[in-house]
Amino acid sequence: MAEQPSPRIAIDAMGGDEGPAAIVTGIARAARADKSLRFLVVGDEPVLRAELAKHPKLDGVAAIQHAPDAIAGGEKPSQAIRRARTTSMGLAINAVKEGRADAALSAGNTGALMAMAKLALRTMPGIDRPALAALLPTLGDKDLVMLDLGANTECDVQNLVQFAVMGSAYARTGLGISQPRVKLLNIGTEELKGTDELKEAAALLREASFLPLKFEGFIEGDQLARSQCDVVVTDGFSGNIALKTAEGTARFVTDLLRRAFTSSLRSKAGFALSKPALHMLKVHLDPNNHNGAVFLGLNGLVVKSHGGANAKGIANAVQLSALMVRNNITQRIAEDLDNFRAHAFAESAK
Repeated sequence: MAEQPSPRIAIDAMGGDEGPAAIVTGIARAARADKSLRFLVVGDEPVLRAELAKHPKLDGVAAIQHAPDAIAGGEKPSQAIRRARTTSMGLAINAVKEGRADAALSAGNTGALMAMAKLALRTMPGIDRPALAALLPTLGDKDLVMLDLGANTECDVQNLVQFAVMGSAYARTGLGISQPRVKLLNIGTEELKGTDELKEAAALLREASFLPLKFEGFIEGDQLARSQCDVVVTDGFSGNIALKTAEGTARFVTDLLRRAFTSSLRSKAGFALSKPALHMLKVHLDPNNHNGAVFLGLNGLVVKSHGGANAKGIANAVQLSALMVRNNITQRIAEDLDNFRAHAFAESAK
């Protein structure tokens, strides 16, 4: 598969908690690490010109597209869709639709981004609903792909199977795993546990030996970080709760350690000795090091950055976007879906 030498990424520069300054700084950071990257920065042109002027090395690398409006964090998706043609988020997605960009990246309103992307790019043939997938840290050498993380609160059997196919393509593309291990999130690992949808999806995936994945049954929430699989599939309701619980637990552990190490003189001395280990822990738990969730199943690539991401987090989301473009994840998903449908049709014809 031919590598695209210069991925062009459309950036919604007005989304996110940190504003255009952090986003443009993140772009500059990503451009220093990968000089082949090109950017279409979408937002308030005077503001963006002022920010880009602080990073002279972005001259010739980043172009500006003016957008008179921006999507608010609490804006309803139905309202956002009506303003798609004038907002930085909508115009960034439209650049992908028109072929002027290979991917769109936004740190803005997740619901609005999903609604706009689905309306503009449409779902791929064979996909009923797109899913939001992200990499989660584990105790192993590689991260874990988890989906859906909030795009679909209710999912049927076919949705879950499609998520498994898409998540596996993500693991092959983003993690370099030729045959990812896949599990369904459940309340237990026994085959008799879980909803009817989970049991039926598990049965279908067990029979799908022709797919480039290894289905290994169910996984419970407390085992997500234990490196027991490469892809975890669930509905968006459970997935979002699991994600937010993991993020909250990481902050809890960090705050608890900080409090413990400042409680006495002896604790402070212990803190000084433990600094290298604590730094490693901080790096591992920092969400900016794992920033970037991908909407899978669309006819185009859209990446969601964490709303609170700093410049480092934006740079990591940019690099993830470029990796997905270069490895043509959309094409890989299409090939896997064609393979699945061909075998399913053959089985039903017997």
